[in-house]
Amino acid sequence: MRRHHESGTPDPEVTMPTDGGADRILQLEEEVQQLKDAVVSHAVVDQAIGMIVALGRVSPDQGWTVLREVSQRTNIKLRNVADMILVWGRTGLLPAEVRTVLEEVLDRLGPIRLPDTPPRREH
Repeated sequence: MRRHHESGTPDPEVTMPTDGGADRILQLEEEVQQLKDAVVSHAVVDQAIGMIVALGRVSPDQGWTVLREVSQRTNIKLRNVADMILVWGRTGLLPAEVRTVLEEVLDRLGPIRLPDTPPRREH
């Protein structure tokens, strides 16, 4: 059995075993890809926690709690909320629902006004 390039053409340098070892090789390649994806996801989450720590003036543990609660309350996967927070750091754009929940969660930890947020009116 020959192994193929991503383009689908056979790789003349690599011959895969035909005794069932090919299945194991493919399984290991999938595991490696999953681990690579996990490392990237972990980095994104860590960077988002860092932004929350810096902007919200909270501890790293509190930053993790804030990120997790925003994810749960908005019903958006934690990795996706982390991505949104990183985009917000670069562009200033954050979906209103996420911004509102983020402010509410941070306010419980102490008064804070996120950058580019108009002051709240007191009623």
